[in-house]
Amino acid sequence: MKGGGTARLAVLLTAAGAARAAYTGLRRRPPGGSARWQRKNYAGRGVDLYGGPAAALGAAAAVATAPGLPGRVRTAGTLAVLAAGGCGAYDDVAGADDPRRGFRAHLSALRRGEITSGAVKLFGIGAAGLAAGALLKDRPADRFLAGVVIAGSAHFVNLVDVRPGRAAGAVLALGVPGLLRRGPDGVPAAAPVGAAAALLADDLGERTMLGDAGAHALGAALGLAIAATNGRPGLLAHAAALTAAAASGDGVSRAAAAGVLVG
Repeated sequence: MKGGGTARLAVLLTAAGAARAAYTGLRRRPPGGSARWQRKNYAGRGVDLYGGPAAALGAAAAVATAPGLPGRVRTAGTLAVLAAGGCGAYDDVAGADDPRRGFRAHLSALRRGEITSGAVKLFGIGAAGLAAGALLKDRPADRFLAGVVIAGSAHFVNLVDVRPGRAAGAVLALGVPGLLRRGPDGVPAAAPVGAAAALLADDLGERTMLGDAGAHALGAALGLAIAATNGRPGLLAHAAALTAAAASGDGVSRAAAAGVLVG
């Protein structure tokens, strides 16, 4: 990868600017009317969902135009972010009233012949992650591991999105160390960091929420940054950690859906 500080700054500004522009545009002219985009958050307060698509569009625009990234990294990143955001947005809309949480619940429904929005999201993001991994890496094992990292990162950020600012904060906490890496390796992390930073204040202020669309898109962009800058040992370590987090988080999601957790 070519580039360094200048490319990093350009990607940061593009992600932040595109995310803010998309957020402002959606608030002014919400597709399908504003009612479709309104939700109640964990505290019962009314918030909008504009932050999710805005985050996805901001991160995707930054990856697609990043001056410091090779073409295949830009293509893989754009594919992963838009697919993750799109699948998440579908779940935000179609699965709004579905009480089922966790991978097992949606897979159990699938075995009974019911295709839930959560299952569409799970398999859609997984397929997009594997496709992006195939574009990023040359060897089959590395392609698979990169796909696991990208899809796993998308699901991980969504798992922590339980309170205002949690998803964006996680992306910043995990992305900034990558952003600060010397040379061109810091460029890919600038996309999720810039988009998350641009929407953090509105998220914390409970004016908007990232929802599945924003959390998955930012997570996929973060996973792209990890996959693009790591060899097999790093990919293995991240894939193992993300798989363990997904298994643990699935148990927490099922417990919450059953009413075991209150908060």
